[in-house]
Amino acid sequence: MCYGPPQVWTVVFHPEAEADLDALPAKERVAVMHAVEKLAAAGPALPFPHQSNVKGAEGLRELRPRGGRSVWRPLYGRVGDTFVIAAVGPEALVNARGFRRAVTAARKRLDEIEE
Repeated sequence: MCYGPPQVWTVVFHPEAEADLDALPAKERVAVMHAVEKLAAAGPALPFPHQSNVKGAEGLRELRPRGGRSVWRPLYGRVGDTFVIAAVGPEALVNARGFRRAVTAARKRLDEIEE
């Protein structure tokens, strides 16, 4: 049996999501980037609690830094074989309005890419 190198998935940040990330405290940025690394390593096989579906937003998923213990959620979608982090917002139970704003922004940004 021949084993090749493990597949690494492409994960990119939308420019506006980079600005969202830059606005986070340094420790939270590190936690988000660790979650992004996990997504790049596992792709769609990344298990819960490291990611989950965003309820009511088809095709949108959330990374859950620190296994869900972070109050920040990078929101992402898949465009072809690339995962696009489209927004970073607060966790829904911590700040429901902020989470909804991030979901709206992520959906809009992903729609613009797909067009």
